[in-house]
Amino acid sequence: MSREQEKTYAITRVLNHNVVLVEEPGTKLEIVLFGKGIGFGAKPGNTIPAHDPRVEKRFRLENESHQKQYQTILSQVDPAVVGIAEEIIALIASEITPQLNEHVHVALPDHIQFAIYRLRNGMEIVNPFLFEIQTLYTKEYTLAKRAADMIKKAFDLDIPDSEIGFLALHIHSAISYLPVKKAVQFTNVISELVSMIEQRTDRTIERSTVDYVRLITHLRFAVERIRQQKTIHNPLLDRVKTTIPEAYELASELAAYISNRLEVTVPEDEVGYMALHVYRLLQQQP
Repeated sequence: MSREQEKTYAITRVLNHNVVLVEEPGTKLEIVLFGKGIGFGAKPGNTIPAHDPRVEKRFRLENESHQKQYQTILSQVDPAVVGIAEEIIALIASEITPQLNEHVHVALPDHIQFAIYRLRNGMEIVNPFLFEIQTLYTKEYTLAKRAADMIKKAFDLDIPDSEIGFLALHIHSAISYLPVKKAVQFTNVISELVSMIEQRTDRTIERSTVDYVRLITHLRFAVERIRQQKTIHNPLLDRVKTTIPEAYELASELAAYISNRLEVTVPEDEVGYMALHVYRLLQQQP
């Protein structure tokens, strides 16, 4: 039997039937163990063999700041909420990628606790970017619906679509390593860009159309490239300037807005591509 197989974990806290916190042998580091039934009937002080077949996932916070924040979460948030958050994190790791921003272990339970508080007290959860989230982060939103079902089952609460949208942003943050605040900011920027196009052209863009989906998808990837300072070559740039000057002028206004909001420089090649998408959209719209 190997050393890893001989190793046992001491349980420090039982979060629910499927999630326990354990202390790693020889260290004071806490590890989250996830597995169906692993916490059932367990108590602090009990041990779990490292090779226990019930263990499906292990998480350890490596960042010292995150470790301290997690201890704060454990002292302030309902253990059942932390438990369901860890189950959702295990779902993300299983369905999308195991390479997650470990801050999700802090941010997600904190968010869920506040959402439950609002729902139990009849406070409306407003999400002005719901359609954009559903469109831009389809994979995350689909998984967020499953997460919402888990929360509903655990706490006997109906989870509105607006809250599912916020859960999707937390999932996106975990897999993209982009802070939730930044994810909200970028989604807001894209929404504002569409509003600018509508105002400047004096028309309403139907949110249910393929053209709209195509536009905001392009804007999302453009914003991400600009944020990451990735360059993209536009061989049609000069032609765009001369053949569709009105669209290029509007795209320049959009670029100035992005530059101001995100404090970045927008390459002229990106402006040219935005002009093409704006022009295409306006040709399709009545």
